[in-house]
Amino acid sequence: MGLEASQAVRKGTGGAAPLRRRRRPGVPYPAMSAPHVAVDLRALVPEETGIGVYTRALLLELAGRKAFSYTGLAHRPPRGAEELTAAGIATEEEAAPLGVLWQQLRLPRRLDRGDFDLLWSPLLTLPLRCPIPAVATVHDLTTLLLPETHRLKVKWSILPFLRPSLERAERVVTISEASARDIAFHFPQAAHKVRVVYPGIDPAFRPGTSAEIEAIRAEIGAPEGYVLYVGTLEPRKNLGALLDAWEALHDENPHVPPLVLVGGYGWGSRHLVRRIAALAAKGVQALGHVDRGRLIRLFQGARVFAYPSLYEGFGLPPAEAMACGIPTVVSDASSLPEVVGTAALRVPAGEPGALAQALYRVLQEPARAAELAGRGIEQARRFRWDRAAAEMEDVFREAAGR
Repeated sequence: MGLEASQAVRKGTGGAAPLRRRRRPGVPYPAMSAPHVAVDLRALVPEETGIGVYTRALLLELAGRKAFSYTGLAHRPPRGAEELTAAGIATEEEAAPLGVLWQQLRLPRRLDRGDFDLLWSPLLTLPLRCPIPAVATVHDLTTLLLPETHRLKVKWSILPFLRPSLERAERVVTISEASARDIAFHFPQAAHKVRVVYPGIDPAFRPGTSAEIEAIRAEIGAPEGYVLYVGTLEPRKNLGALLDAWEALHDENPHVPPLVLVGGYGWGSRHLVRRIAALAAKGVQALGHVDRGRLIRLFQGARVFAYPSLYEGFGLPPAEAMACGIPTVVSDASSLPEVVGTAALRVPAGEPGALAQALYRVLQEPARAAELAGRGIEQARRFRWDRAAAEMEDVFREAAGR
């Protein structure tokens, strides 16, 4: 469904240029009988990220329950605005050159109008001046614990505001017990506010039929399947270890399935670009960003999924792989053991040799692969968006004092 933005001009103050605010038509302002939640939609960027998937999926599930009403606020048109509108979620945009400037300067003025009961920020931080109760979702503390893996722009937009946000928030939501422990350790004054709400997995992630698996493998040029990685190609994901492990396997057995990498290049990935290009002749394919439908098909066609990340707040790709019935190998870092339980092989994050051995076991032992696939499907069923939404509503009630 196409959308046309209506425009209104609001006078600036102190001689400043007028601000342009757009409200998307088709959704009336919510009735005041339901508590009204303002949602910071900065995470819904054009190239979908893990936080973007979380924000969109959880917001849509929440809207369908109708216990609260929701209006999304942003500094540019959010990804999937049509889907939000169809779900009855109003959206407003007030242009700003940077998301952090919009959040800290313009969002508080919008909240001053008094038509919201609560602010939810799924993107870690809150405005320093927040005139209403607020909930912040802090997915992880990578900007604090692994600052070398982030661009300066990201660190500048998060680190100065993280501690004040945790102090200001009525409740802090995080997505794993591992992240909850990190927050409690580094910000003990906020420990009593933390609530763990696991994210869900889209039901579209399911085992493929024989025809679906055969089709995607033919498309990739790997009739016997492939080793799959999904995620941003950046230092924190420990792609160097995966490339080392796969190359070692290939050098011992040139018939090892190809390695398929799905995701865009992130910050600090220049050396990965060169390394992947050098390994292309051996069978490494970098597909970049893919749409959701193709992503699901790529999961379904894999022989094994590898995720050697150094740190994750949750780690959605391994959960999605398990939901598709794909044997999974992860590092033993941060939340990943919590996410996969006993349904995946776990290896030390800094040991490419151990990763290579785990991949070899899955590729060479069909019975072991089948066992992991079955366990993975059961483990993935723990993560449901309807459960996440119900738990999130409890957090909203606590924060709003209802």
